[in-house]
Amino acid sequence: MKLGEYNVLTILRITTVGAYLGDEFDNDVLLPNKYLTQQMSVGQDINVFLYKDSEDRLVATTEQPFITLNEFAYLRVKEVTPYGAFLDWGLEKDLLVPFREQTNKLEEDKYYLIYLLLDASTDRLVATAKTNKRFSIEISEIEINKEVELLICETFDLGVKVVVNGKFLGIIYHSDLTRKLRRGDKEIGFVFNIREDGKLDVRLEKSGYQKIEPSAERLLALIKNRKGVLYLTDKSDPDDIRDQVGMSKKTFKQAVGNLYKNKLISLNSDSISII
Repeated sequence: MKLGEYNVLTILRITTVGAYLGDEFDNDVLLPNKYLTQQMSVGQDINVFLYKDSEDRLVATTEQPFITLNEFAYLRVKEVTPYGAFLDWGLEKDLLVPFREQTNKLEEDKYYLIYLLLDASTDRLVATAKTNKRFSIEISEIEINKEVELLICETFDLGVKVVVNGKFLGIIYHSDLTRKLRRGDKEIGFVFNIREDGKLDVRLEKSGYQKIEPSAERLLALIKNRKGVLYLTDKSDPDDIRDQVGMSKKTFKQAVGNLYKNKLISLNSDSISII
């Protein structure tokens, strides 16, 4: 049975305290009464998350935590105690970040990037705010210009840090930001460069000609939503373009060129309109 992960287990028996679930190695674990439904029956396979309760016993739940083992997430601090900071991770028992796993003292009601690990010495799930060394550098699964999942992190001098596919560190440079991003949000992006140190350079749109078609479609839909007229041109200020359509000026000009080439729009002195 895998602690901190989802497990597909079989209902062995139902008792007064809940259902006991088992795996193929004859291990069992309790799913408490509050998680049982009328549809559950002996012999049924169910997907549950395993963690330890307040008495350090292995327990199953059908609730979905905000983070699983060896993953990153932005979590809120519920309480700071002499033992450390306790986080809301979507389960009944809060998740502890010991003081030794904090870079700076965590504060109540604030959100932090957290990584969930299994402490080998105690066999307990532990959260750490020391995330820099937790990113994977085994990037063999990453392909250039293939879609990836992003978790938006903090802004710094070069751009915005992101977690790519739940385990890699990436950067969206300021020059490639086409819209405002909020820390903790999840987005779709595309890797355009893999660096020697294992870090990834990421954009929100595909690189090269491949990104023109989706951008053109998005721009056309936006013009239609504005009654067929968009008061921007290729001479417009880059900030105005980014604010109104969420694109860099370069991408905007490529999208306009694509629509014009396909005779879908006309270019006016102060606007673009649908033909």
